[in-house]
Amino acid sequence: MTETDRAVDDAERAREQGGGGRWFRLWHGRLPAGRLGIRRRLLLPDELGVLVVLALLVAGIGIPYPDFLDSDNLLSTAHNSVYISLMACGMVFALAMREVDLSVGGSYAMCLVVGALLVREGVPPWLAVPAVLLTGIALGIFNALVTTLLALPSFIVTLGTLMLFRGVGLALADGKQITDLPLDDSFFTLAGGDAAGVPFALWVLLAVVVALAVLLARTRFGARVRAIGSNPDAAAFSGIPVVRTRVQALALSGLTTACAAVLALAYYGAGDPTLGQGYELQAIAACIIGGTPLAGGRGSVVGAVAGAMILSVVASGLVFFEVPINWTSFATGGVILVAVAADSALRRGRRRRH
Repeated sequence: MTETDRAVDDAERAREQGGGGRWFRLWHGRLPAGRLGIRRRLLLPDELGVLVVLALLVAGIGIPYPDFLDSDNLLSTAHNSVYISLMACGMVFALAMREVDLSVGGSYAMCLVVGALLVREGVPPWLAVPAVLLTGIALGIFNALVTTLLALPSFIVTLGTLMLFRGVGLALADGKQITDLPLDDSFFTLAGGDAAGVPFALWVLLAVVVALAVLLARTRFGARVRAIGSNPDAAAFSGIPVVRTRVQALALSGLTTACAAVLALAYYGAGDPTLGQGYELQAIAACIIGGTPLAGGRGSVVGAVAGAMILSVVASGLVFFEVPINWTSFATGGVILVAVAADSALRRGRRRRH
């Protein structure tokens, strides 16, 4: 058992005994796994399970419809999931510490509009990218500060900022799509095109997944996120900076959302303030399908991306099965319910075994 685990266990015992005459500090700030139920490996059994489900789903559609397995179609299906996947990557950190960011759909639209306006006003597209990313970070920090200062659940705060950010985006764009952008610029031809035969956005997603998976599993920040999600009171009692970690987690969610907006601007070549509606729920659904529970304490970046891919594969598969598009939401909801039920059954099975 590590020093941090002992500190958290001692803090919990002190609270149960009504006492505390003792303060606990983190030894060198290290926060590895232990009894908090945190595993340090980058690929967990739950992630393997969702990846197997994704593979079986692809095979189940591809066997009766071989065209589905065409490389162009698979790449297109994967590319369609990139924006939700990036939002889900950041959402994992919020959910793992018992927070939620419902504002990502509005943040996405606002960042997209900000980027398009900057480019239309003459800012070189590549120089507009940092401004868009900083905008996303600022929106995430705003969510965290309002949550902290008003002592309100992040669910309520981000539900309000979802509409607030989307409204700002609509106002900035005057309710219209922002066009007349220099589409011959390398930003649009490269970031909105292919690299080595693969959509550039997928390469960005791969880099983000690797970086955030390591951040969650191997760093002090990731361990703090999981510790707070496992037991917020014990984590605060043991000296973990809960407020600072909340700000960092929601800022990260804003950053990945802004990254999705940058890629969308490059791909679509326009700033549409109406994009992103419902993306927040799909991002949360992807996280849940991928094994990140709403109860906090653990999360999976790889699983969240696999969950987003599953949603994209389901939507694409319905086209091959000639199911009317109106049934897409029905199918997505069914996938979410099955995933939640399976996760609950697995957790009950683990508790019985232990």
